[in-house]
Amino acid sequence: MGMARLLAKGWIVFCLYAGAIALERALASGTPPMDALGGIGPCVLLFSAMGLLFAYGFGMSGGPIRLSRIDSYALQPGFNEIVFIAFMLASLFVQLSYAPHHGPVSVLGALEAAIRFAVPGQRELESLLTQCSLDGGKSFAGAFSWALALVFFASSLSRLRLGAAIVRLERKRRPEPFGPYVLAALVAVAAVFAIQFLFVGTLFDLAPCALLTGVFGATLIGIVPLMLAYLVMAALTNLMALNAEE
Repeated sequence: MGMARLLAKGWIVFCLYAGAIALERALASGTPPMDALGGIGPCVLLFSAMGLLFAYGFGMSGGPIRLSRIDSYALQPGFNEIVFIAFMLASLFVQLSYAPHHGPVSVLGALEAAIRFAVPGQRELESLLTQCSLDGGKSFAGAFSWALALVFFASSLSRLRLGAAIVRLERKRRPEPFGPYVLAALVAVAAVFAIQFLFVGTLFDLAPCALLTGVFGATLIGIVPLMLAYLVMAALTNLMALNAEE
């Protein structure tokens, strides 16, 4: 849960999700597959590399990073990351292939109504979509993404103590650049602001209609709730890791 690692993971996920949406839209408009890949692939790689360089520079502030210290275990995704990837793919499938062609009926309508009741941000999103005469399955895609985010958060809570113990062990091997307390405070503040803007819905209450159009709007609806759940779990893990256990 180091800050550099958190920034790198979040940025890569955002770029890949946005790239997948852009590719689907290019193919749907009749662009040949190779031409679409040739135009979108380099953009995704360049934006991903930019984020990785920023994260690497943050990690370098704590001293040079030696490749010998990066073992195979550090490169393997943990259980939370595997679940996150599976949920991200499910959200992508629903947003691109299912939601635009199916109305909110039966179980799907019940799911959307439940999320609308539980998540204020979903109500603000639907209100903005109505004002802007935008839908096309966006409201259900947002509700499905929030449902996955809540499931991911509840599942991750059961492994919170284990994650905190792993963070403490990692910090003994390589201390954080600004110390564990500053890191925990930064992640906690970021989580609080993200909850206010996304879960509470302040962002959708203030945003113009243009925010929900295009690739950025689709990415915001489809993956950001899951990223928020991951960020909150990172904040809780770092805070619990401050309590050193004998």
